[in-house]
Amino acid sequence: MTASTTRRTTAASSRIAAVGAIAVAGALLLTGCGDQTKSKDNGGSSSAASSKAPLFSKLPKAIQDKGVIKVGSDIAYAPVEFKDKDGKTAGIDPDLADAMGKQLGVKFQFENGTFDTLVTGLRAKRYDMAMSAMTDTKDRQNGIDSESKKKVGEGADFVDYFTAGVSIYTAKGKDQGIKTWDDLCGKKIVVQRGTVSEDLAKKQSEKCGDKGKISIEAFDTDQQAQTRLRSGGADAGSSDFPVAAYAVKTSGGGKDFQIVGEQVEAAPYGIAVSKDNTQLRDALKEALDAIIKSGDYDKVIAKWGVEAGAVKEAKINGGV
Repeated sequence: MTASTTRRTTAASSRIAAVGAIAVAGALLLTGCGDQTKSKDNGGSSSAASSKAPLFSKLPKAIQDKGVIKVGSDIAYAPVEFKDKDGKTAGIDPDLADAMGKQLGVKFQFENGTFDTLVTGLRAKRYDMAMSAMTDTKDRQNGIDSESKKKVGEGADFVDYFTAGVSIYTAKGKDQGIKTWDDLCGKKIVVQRGTVSEDLAKKQSEKCGDKGKISIEAFDTDQQAQTRLRSGGADAGSSDFPVAAYAVKTSGGGKDFQIVGEQVEAAPYGIAVSKDNTQLRDALKEALDAIIKSGDYDKVIAKWGVEAGAVKEAKINGGV
């Protein structure tokens, strides 16, 4: 999700799932994983029980002892991760994490943060990993700001688990002839700060020439950007396709927005892990491969109607 280091949109550049499928994709039911300890008073499983999980021994000792993997996530990006009507963390990412947790014998504890601070939180060790519709790119792997091309950090390793693209959406019935990014020249777009959508808008604006630059308004969350567009404060918005499709289907009972044009920038979503935590990275890859093989991965993807973005195997640093 972050701008050039965690771009939420870039991470999902070619989700070709149908808008209708996203809509039907099940009720908002993913529960977030709470903290788990060895105390039976809070329902936590014991070390003995956890150690019976197929991949428990693959985890770093510190995580084995805690029984918890702390996950940094911007939990406002339905249907990837969001709070359901009961206030519980739900979505594609929490569901996949829950399935992986059964292989690893630990719980994934999602902790909310703004998208453009997740990698910083990872470096500061507030989180063990970040999972938030984050696009795996070479710049992010190497800690390079995608706009300035300057080194801004040590980067992160990614375990790729999904593929998605970026879409443009407008108020329903008011596309103003917008079909491509070129059509946004001279217009105003709303995006989430630090995402690939913001990166694309900036790059396109530099190409607009006599057509006029794109006015870009960036927000902390995608929901805030949607609210701005809904109120008539912009001509268009941009998000990862699954998110845009979900908004089109659900906002205002399907009466607020419409997707225009085709998806662009297809790329993998990746789970971000600190480069010095290769043991956790490799354990996550094994867990992801295990749920792909068992069929649990496909069940989650089908539940949310995003089959077109499914992968056949986990990859480390597969982004370009």
